[in-house]
Amino acid sequence: MPPKKSTTPAEQPKKEAADQKPNAPEQNTKNVPSKRKASNTKDAPAKAPRRSARGAPQTQPDTVKLVNYLLSSASLDSCRPKDEIEDIKNRGSNLRTYSASTFSPFEELMCAVILSRPISHALGLRSIRTLFNDPHNYTTPKKIRDAGYDPVRKALDEARTQHRQKTAEELVILADAVLDHLGDGEEDVSLERVRRECGHDWEKEREMLKTHVKGLGKTGLDIFARRIQAVWPNPYPFADQRTLSGLQKLGLPSTAEDLKKLLDNHWSELDVKNLKGDEDEKKRRAFVQVLERAVGVDLEGNADAVRAEAAPSAD
Repeated sequence: MPPKKSTTPAEQPKKEAADQKPNAPEQNTKNVPSKRKASNTKDAPAKAPRRSARGAPQTQPDTVKLVNYLLSSASLDSCRPKDEIEDIKNRGSNLRTYSASTFSPFEELMCAVILSRPISHALGLRSIRTLFNDPHNYTTPKKIRDAGYDPVRKALDEARTQHRQKTAEELVILADAVLDHLGDGEEDVSLERVRRECGHDWEKEREMLKTHVKGLGKTGLDIFARRIQAVWPNPYPFADQRTLSGLQKLGLPSTAEDLKKLLDNHWSELDVKNLKGDEDEKKRRAFVQVLERAVGVDLEGNADAVRAEAAPSAD
């Protein structure tokens, strides 16, 4: 059983969650001269188009090509931390990862708890890989309850992450909450009880999850909503502010509704043959995948590289 009282230092509320925090600080690109001569604009010639810091003109990506790139496996390495890429090389492509695998609603809820901790993107994803793969495979509430606090804490130690004690406590409490209040039996991972008892009303579902899942605040609920809308239609279309920022940096629509309209309007041009479900579910899955890849690309600092992939080719 977990200790009743955490001995870890109190966490600062202003720290960013793993889903919000890049792996390295962004560079300061400000370069303002101390003095600037006044220019006479009356006779000044027209200025040439502004060029990027690397000397290349800013090229607007083809939106459909950009979306198709995000929907393809070619974009995966752009949204993955470097250690995840190495882990896949060493352990094989069947390794379950947050970046590419399909998770159950229970697993998504676990991920939301982990990624809402104030740790880096890389540490959050490494924690998920460690917990969900051999030798641990903590993928159901029963497995976590049967294991108890110490083995879950040991798995997080192996992940070399931060806030291990607090996270282990919250995952054990989450398993108990699902078994006692949110699920339909020991092996249930669908969380359909939540939807049923809330009448498929997303706001009520959020409130029920927040009530029973310790450590799941607004950030965690937003992470869960962003992913779960692929299989739960009622939150769709949803995008949190962190993800909208990533979309904007790629030159994609900066509201959830506008991104949905873009996908709907160009649906016949999109490569979605690998997505599961009927057309409505495929549209939701495509929407979620674009969101996930966009926020991953942003957190890994690869927005410019991805934009370049979708830029029109020179004749």
